[in-house]
Amino acid sequence: MAVITPEIKEFVANNLGFVSTISKDGELDLGPKMSLFVLDDTHIAYHERTAGQTYENLKNGSPLVVAFANLEKKQGYRFRGNVTLHVDDDIYDAQVKIAEEKGTKKPAVIPVLEVTEIQNLASGPNAGKTIVKD
Repeated sequence: MAVITPEIKEFVANNLGFVSTISKDGELDLGPKMSLFVLDDTHIAYHERTAGQTYENLKNGSPLVVAFANLEKKQGYRFRGNVTLHVDDDIYDAQVKIAEEKGTKKPAVIPVLEVTEIQNLASGPNAGKTIVKD
């Protein structure tokens, strides 16, 4: 697994992230997820509240790609890896409790990305280059 550095954790905590999946028919799905967060040094997760197309794609085995960007700083990161959907387990229960404390909608599922690759999305010659790969 690729380790998420403290600098990248701070970036994730302070910027809007987007997730991308693909349907079984090959249609791409991209959208912001305001609940994205670093779960630990090697995992990123979010609260899937809408249970819409992204969730359907994940249930059907789609890969998950997560990206964060900051236009003002012209900086960003993309994360690739393996996704696990958590329902009715300790991770899910802990996140439901957090949602209740924040007054947000109860998540249908907690997708957790085990990060195997982190890519640089900063503008310039290193854009799209891999920072670390498992």
